[in-house]
Amino acid sequence: MNKHAWMPVSPCGDGCVDHSTASVGPVRAAWRVVAASAVLLCGPLVVLGVLCVRGRARAVVLRRWFRALLRAFGVRLRVVGPVFQENPGRGVLVVSNHVSWLDELAIDAVQPIRMVAKRDIRDWPVLGRLITAARTVYLDRERLSLLPGTVAELAAALRDGAAVGVHAEGTTWCGVASGRYRPALFQSALDAGVPVRPVVLRYLQGSATSTRPAFIGSDTLVDSMLRVLRSRDLVVEVHVLDEIAPGRAANRRELAALVQQEAERVAYGSIDLPAPRPHATTSTAEAA
Repeated sequence: MNKHAWMPVSPCGDGCVDHSTASVGPVRAAWRVVAASAVLLCGPLVVLGVLCVRGRARAVVLRRWFRALLRAFGVRLRVVGPVFQENPGRGVLVVSNHVSWLDELAIDAVQPIRMVAKRDIRDWPVLGRLITAARTVYLDRERLSLLPGTVAELAAALRDGAAVGVHAEGTTWCGVASGRYRPALFQSALDAGVPVRPVVLRYLQGSATSTRPAFIGSDTLVDSMLRVLRSRDLVVEVHVLDEIAPGRAANRRELAALVQQEAERVAYGSIDLPAPRPHATTSTAEAA
């Protein structure tokens, strides 16, 4: 039950998930369970490693672990465009759509950044600790009174040169449809005077959009994980679009609408997509 009238709500439910798409056999699925469990069990060591290193080394450790986890789940990573933060030391607000628990894994497998996530992610086994170790900012969507403090925290991080990621819809959608981008967190980019980087996440099986990774309806984390483990030829595409420079929008509502417009041009195929960047092959997580 919603705690307030402005809490983001998605109409996507159990009926949005297409269970008829290609699946792997029980042996392959079981192997993926073993592989994913092994990578997850290495999580505490990764946390220790992240705590012991700084800067570029921390990013390398996290990126490799998230890529390994995608491989273990049988998900291939395809990157289109540059990294999120091309100029280290200059803050950027990275804004993406929201489909699945896989979103954070895919984003950090490209370039580890600080993410804004809902509070209950912090309690996820192992994953929660890794996501927290990546300096995630947690948002309590049920308590509007805390929102100004979160915006101020994000603005401070952006001024300090961090790349910070937000899911603009505020909740998950199935991937075939998307929701309105909520403007509140865009205020942090305006306050800090930094650009916004739109990112589009697409989940594909073959050339068609797949809803199997979606984390919606009555799903538990385990339910959604099992669907991913059974999926054949699942690809997550991370489309990194051109930055939107400070000053292109007068207020947060205009900025949110502009970013959503740019994202939907890619999400719904109304423009020609650029080719994957030259090193995307080396960053591709091959199916287990």
